[in-house]
Amino acid sequence: MIRILGTVFAALFGLAFGSFLNVCLSRWPEGESIVHPRSHCRKCDHTLTWWENVPLVSWLALRGRCRNCRASIGCRYPLVELSVAALWAHCAWTNLILIQNMFYLGFFIPQYAEINALHFLGNLLFLWLLVALLFLDAEHLWLPNKLTIPGILIGFVCRFGDFLLHHISLATLLLQALGIVAAAALILLIRWLYQLIRHREGIGLGDAKLMALLAAWLGLPGALLAFFLGVVLGALIALVMLAIPSARSSPDGWALKKLPLGTFLCIGGIISALWGQPIIAAYLRWSGL
Repeated sequence: MIRILGTVFAALFGLAFGSFLNVCLSRWPEGESIVHPRSHCRKCDHTLTWWENVPLVSWLALRGRCRNCRASIGCRYPLVELSVAALWAHCAWTNLILIQNMFYLGFFIPQYAEINALHFLGNLLFLWLLVALLFLDAEHLWLPNKLTIPGILIGFVCRFGDFLLHHISLATLLLQALGIVAAAALILLIRWLYQLIRHREGIGLGDAKLMALLAAWLGLPGALLAFFLGVVLGALIALVMLAIPSARSSPDGWALKKLPLGTFLCIGGIISALWGQPIIAAYLRWSGL
């Protein structure tokens, strides 16, 4: 029962933080404050009442349109709120089963529970960051330093907490730091080769910082899995878009110009964060390593 209630509360908090993230996604690219003014329609500046600002419910009640000017409210708003809610609910469901099992097996350790709680909160923040970067890159081809650089530092600190729990040596911690550098270097190498061959920039530095962020939270194997999944997904999307005649003929079609690699890396990162360990273990068994 506690597990169910905890998951429901996590989903509700996810909706609330997803709603706040929508404010950030709308205002950060415009250089606006996320505090003032109050939430309003981007078309007519109509200030939203409390019932027009309820996560997900208001969008459905208003049928995706502003009550004042009837301007369309993009589907990004409910998608962000649902994404954060679903990811946070999944984290709560899986994390609470660990605490529950400790009680059942009779070896509840307060110190472990405290660090596990910090790890859980860290995962919530990590997934929130990935959703933010996913949509920012999809809409604006922008991976801001204000998210990636603090995300790298916080991820490294959270991993350091895991090391303290398991009494892992300083050498392992240094390997973690080298993994962060190696993940960023992979993107920088691809970027350099692309510039060498095509004589133009193909991958931004933000993607390198995003890979470092993934390695800080997931470790180098998890980051490489996210990279592989992101590249495969990006390639599939590109092939689908190229197969559509209107996309080939449109001069503004982003499919023929720049793909949001960061968006695909974030999707890969989410999959790696949730199911990375069993995927990597299955691959190792299959390859015989």
